[in-house]
Amino acid sequence: MKHTVAVDRLQPGVFISLGDIGWLDHPFLLNRFRLASAEQIKVLRSLGLTEIEWDPARSTVQPLPEQPAHEEEEDFSSAVLQSMLDVKRQRSARVLAQREGLARCERLFEQEANGLGDILRELDSRPNECFSRAKSAVGRLVGPLLAQESVAVHLVNMKVKEAGLAYHAMNVAVLSLLIGKQTGLDEGQLQLLGLGAMLHDIGKADVPSRVLRNTQRTHAEEQFYQAHVGYGIKHAALIKDLPLPVKNIIACHHEYWDGSGFPNHLADAKIPRLARIVAIANRYDNLCNPFDLSTARTPAEAVSLMFKKEGGRYDPALLQIFVKAIGVYPPGCFVALSDGSIGLVVETNSQDLLHPLILLHDPSVPRNEALLLDLREAEVRIEGAVSPAKLPLDVVEYLAPRGRVDYYIDGGR
Repeated sequence: MKHTVAVDRLQPGVFISLGDIGWLDHPFLLNRFRLASAEQIKVLRSLGLTEIEWDPARSTVQPLPEQPAHEEEEDFSSAVLQSMLDVKRQRSARVLAQREGLARCERLFEQEANGLGDILRELDSRPNECFSRAKSAVGRLVGPLLAQESVAVHLVNMKVKEAGLAYHAMNVAVLSLLIGKQTGLDEGQLQLLGLGAMLHDIGKADVPSRVLRNTQRTHAEEQFYQAHVGYGIKHAALIKDLPLPVKNIIACHHEYWDGSGFPNHLADAKIPRLARIVAIANRYDNLCNPFDLSTARTPAEAVSLMFKKEGGRYDPALLQIFVKAIGVYPPGCFVALSDGSIGLVVETNSQDLLHPLILLHDPSVPRNEALLLDLREAEVRIEGAVSPAKLPLDVVEYLAPRGRVDYYIDGGR
């Protein structure tokens, strides 16, 4: 049931909705918010509004009682409105720059993923040339990591669902490098880490797709699946002077801290450190982007599962660093905001993990013009992560029209 109230009865603390007014047609940051000042009420009057929708449950005060008619007071709100519109224009320019930045990251991700796909396909026939191209690709990722104090992690909204091993390799490389940056690895170690992450699954080319996709493998099929590690070492042997740390990532990315992994059941510090990093990134991406997307976990669910149910598998210090690297609410996470809105985290920053950039659901705004809300500038806060299974389908499709969760990195915003 909608509740309306006369604008003259408003006071700071009343929660209002401008749902019938387009976002670009008013000067406020949000369409729904709690009034904070008398100046905001003057601006509402200057917009020609006499009544407005309000939410008793989200208001901290009741509207003022009705007042008898009184002498008309001179309206000084036009200057306030103009000032707010100027601020909003500046915000709109920042939103446009943020949207262009995300689009640039999507283009770069697609370009790098397609190039990596070519590298993986041609590795057997031209191993040394492909390895050289892989080193160049890793260099393009490591550069922004080293150039900036803070690192922005972007959600990449690729329009593919069957992305193949190249997209997985890109994600694992990006995530591994983020952990490596937080761990304090130097440039040479980051290069080796990125190369190993890109090549960690090269042995899967020798495993039939039906085995890779099967989530209920027989014992024989599981043995076949686990053999991809050995196949990977065989392919890696074709590369001249492949550094040992890269070989060890290929060989040990399924080894677990508690000794329950494969193929050699290594445990604790016996597992090479770079391989321990890739093991975390590999598992996270497999949870978020499985072959069967109907079984995909949200980023928040994936982090929770790795901590609460699988924590013994991973180096505990590196697991903590991983969460610090991607944030409490990782890109791709649906969140409920304190004003009742639903949003999708599209970017986090390593220096301010609690205030990510949010793509905001607003059915009055076309999806391709959806508001990007920087929580560092807004009065709203994140109440918590939300499972998309509990959201209306139109909200999920508006915010995330595809099923994958891919990442790219850039200098901090």
